[in-house]
Amino acid sequence: MTDRRQLLLDAAIRVLGTRGLRQLTHRAVDAEAGLPEGSASNQFRTRDALVAGVFGRLVEVETAAWDQLAGELPPGDPDAFVTVLGGLIRHLTTEGRVVVQARHALFVEAAVHPELRQEIGAGRDRLARWGVPVVAALGSADPGAHFRMLLALVDGLLGNQLAYPEEDFAPEAAISALLRGLLPADRPGR
Repeated sequence: MTDRRQLLLDAAIRVLGTRGLRQLTHRAVDAEAGLPEGSASNQFRTRDALVAGVFGRLVEVETAAWDQLAGELPPGDPDAFVTVLGGLIRHLTTEGRVVVQARHALFVEAAVHPELRQEIGAGRDRLARWGVPVVAALGSADPGAHFRMLLALVDGLLGNQLAYPEEDFAPEAAISALLRGLLPADRPGR
């Protein structure tokens, strides 16, 4: 990805995450990026192309966050998994808040634009290639299904914390409770 394209997409994420989908225009992206008017439309001819570009960039940004998470995880350690995933969720609701709000805005848009659903599905598949083996290493009997449940929990925790912020937000309790229900009772460390 060219530096200018990345600059525009990162600016578009900020516009989307702070002002909402209706405000995501080529002109707003140009202003946010500090570039001359017409810069965004030169890279993304239509609004649909801009939205698709934003989604692709969001997948890159979030995949990098999950890759970092994977690097911090000792394999097969549920307690470490809970701690590291809880830390990631806290990061995503503070420093990463704008990115998550942008992603959630695109999820809502996907409800009325089916073409975005394919993009979302591809992003989830990419994430599953990392996450399913991690969940399997924790001792899951059905890592694919259990990973999807964990993602649903993460999305719910993120949405609730963004909409109704709790000062003492501690996602670890919910993650731990779900893992206890998913992993075999005879699993060490349970």
